[in-house]
Amino acid sequence: MPPIEAATPAATPAATPLLQVRGLSASYGAIQALSNVSIEVAPGSIVALLGSNGAGKSTTLNAVSRLIEASAGEVRFDGEPIQRLHADQIVQRGLVQVPEGREVFKDMSVRENLELGAFLRRDRAGVRDDFDRVYALFPRLRERSEQRASTLSGGEQQMLAIGRALMARPRMILFDEPSMGLSPLLVEQIFETIVRLNREQGLTILLVEQDVRLALATASHAYILENGEVSLSGPAAQLMNDPAVRRAYLGS
Repeated sequence: MPPIEAATPAATPAATPLLQVRGLSASYGAIQALSNVSIEVAPGSIVALLGSNGAGKSTTLNAVSRLIEASAGEVRFDGEPIQRLHADQIVQRGLVQVPEGREVFKDMSVRENLELGAFLRRDRAGVRDDFDRVYALFPRLRERSEQRASTLSGGEQQMLAIGRALMARPRMILFDEPSMGLSPLLVEQIFETIVRLNREQGLTILLVEQDVRLALATASHAYILENGEVSLSGPAAQLMNDPAVRRAYLGS
């Protein structure tokens, strides 16, 4: 797949991160999935969270979104603690997740899925405007607005999952494995969309991605998880050239 042209976002570090995770730990029964994980995401940046399968990447996103409960640690969004809020309250604050595997409502139409993304909003005129924005970003969704989501291809379902997240009018999106199960061409299109959302709409993004090379080419900063702990972090370009990272994840 050719490199994405708008690869490195032009974000500058801010004094106060938009998302701050400090000492986050989580377990599934007796299995310790996360241990003392700390990450920061600056406003307007794309940050990648990388690691092998089972390293704790999705668990980190789910704990931040309160889809699972952390056993310890603090999560702050825009300076305010959110680790005790319910998931819907976190969405209302402007922090939204696009889940692994897309998880669209397959028996509902494309339009109904998008309407669910705006379920917590009361600004009807703004919702109508955002339908137009989503359809402009993903014209295929407009063409298929009355089709059931189950009839969409994998790439179209990923577009729908992103569009549904945008309907909540977020300030930050957590992407969990957006390339999973997609062809190289569709992966390129999805990542071009992620970069556009960052550059043109100013969305802050935390990205979990199995394609380490692509993630590092897209992000400005990255964290690497091993066995539920942060083992390495730094500027994405620096990690791309780190010998240990190249051996472990880039096949060189």
